[in-house]
Amino acid sequence: MSEQTTRIEARYWIETAYPLADAAAMMAGEQSTGTFVRVPGETDELRERYAARVEQIEELGTVDEPSLTGSGLPKHHAGPVVRRTAHVTLSWPIENMGPSLPNVLATVAGNLFELKPFSGLKLMDVKLPPAFLEVYQGPQFGVEGTRRLMGVEDRPMIGTIIKPSVGMSPEQTATQVRMLAEAGIDFIKDDELQADGPHCPFDERITAVLRTLDDFAQHNGKRVMFAANITGEINQMLRRHDLVTALGGTCVMTSLNSIGLPAMVALRRHCQLAIHGHRNGWGMFGRSHATGMSFIAYQKLWRLAGIDHVHVNGIRNKFCEADESVIASARECLTPMFPAPHAPCTILPVFSSGQSARQAPDTYKALGSLDLLFAAGGGIMAHPQGPAAGVRSLQQAWEAAARGIALDEYAAQHTELRAAIEKF
Repeated sequence: MSEQTTRIEARYWIETAYPLADAAAMMAGEQSTGTFVRVPGETDELRERYAARVEQIEELGTVDEPSLTGSGLPKHHAGPVVRRTAHVTLSWPIENMGPSLPNVLATVAGNLFELKPFSGLKLMDVKLPPAFLEVYQGPQFGVEGTRRLMGVEDRPMIGTIIKPSVGMSPEQTATQVRMLAEAGIDFIKDDELQADGPHCPFDERITAVLRTLDDFAQHNGKRVMFAANITGEINQMLRRHDLVTALGGTCVMTSLNSIGLPAMVALRRHCQLAIHGHRNGWGMFGRSHATGMSFIAYQKLWRLAGIDHVHVNGIRNKFCEADESVIASARECLTPMFPAPHAPCTILPVFSSGQSARQAPDTYKALGSLDLLFAAGGGIMAHPQGPAAGVRSLQQAWEAAARGIALDEYAAQHTELRAAIEKF
């Protein structure tokens, strides 16, 4: 077995006033055999076998001011301070922690972000050996399975979110779901804020919603996917999953940052349904250029843990993420994690956040794929001709994009699309 298949690799962006080689060595030591001084028992033989290795240092440039407060300078420093930036790649033998996602996270992220030599440090990517596939199941449905469950081929899946996010009763929620199903929607999800409150208990809401969708499917032949928010303690999530399954549902949703990797692994081992991963709270990890982790690294951990879909934001979104970052995230979801002959382990990117018919052509042009879920809340619910027209406007926008027809030209013959362009 080659070293490439037995080592874990992580790439970082760093900013430091220390010599780059020294800074990288500190990172490697802190996250493997070392501490701030050499200790008894830390033999050369032990370090050779178990220490993290610095695989690459790519200097990028310098900065005038530290990106983060609290950083220090090398001992006996004299003269002007030069803070360099670089990409640093480290690797570890898998035998340090075994194929364990929680312990991989402790290794590649761990205490690095607090180290005083760094005025900036961000995890950019992680590569895991195929041995992890012997422990973790990865996505059960992914893109192809989700298309099969929805009955959608050769176009993006169109989705929406229950709005208002909270405040409606189970019966009001089911009524909205019925209206959206009749409008031709493929996917509906609970808002992540809607869980199990006394005004809209989970059991009552999901029973009303899924019975409504079952009735719709019986009469219309289309089974709309509903992502029920089962976020909670592990035993609650498993019980809620079982209720959704018993009622004929096809999808459950969890707030990833709220439940943690071990809870997701436990859910995936129990789960019979597609798992819709919501990344709410992502800004804690991704907003700063100088700390946290990139979505590229983040989604790999959750993908292996077992999610089938994950939010990637959307272009010209209501948040602060740049369009280039959104598209790079979506591309990565569609990129296999492991080389052949291993399973592709790809997942469905979910575009959301301030999306409407206007973003469809540019999204398609940038991504170059129709394998996505395009979810709009206000872009559907606030359409001037009503939610049904909002759904049709998105379908028409993606028809135009896929056929290479300008949006304004297509809108001239489609009133719902024209109204959406004027509104949004």
